[in-house]
Amino acid sequence: MSGTYVTTMGDRGRLVVPAEIRARHGLDQGTSVIFMESPWGLVLTSRDALLVRVQSELEGSNLVEELLDQRRRSADIEDAK
Repeated sequence: MSGTYVTTMGDRGRLVVPAEIRARHGLDQGTSVIFMESPWGLVLTSRDALLVRVQSELEGSNLVEELLDQRRRSADIEDAK
């Protein structure tokens, strides 16, 4: 596994993902993939892999409580005026 693969853009913007990569990442026919632009270039990931990453990054967070705390602080500031 070198991690570097070269492919050529085909007609109508089609790309061929090398078989080794498809097998390793479970990219079967019909798999949803996501292209994300980043400062480093274009990132291709599967929808499932992105979901796992986002869940991992948010693990232990309580976004609802954080939002409620923020709203309470804003209300306190408005009430103090």
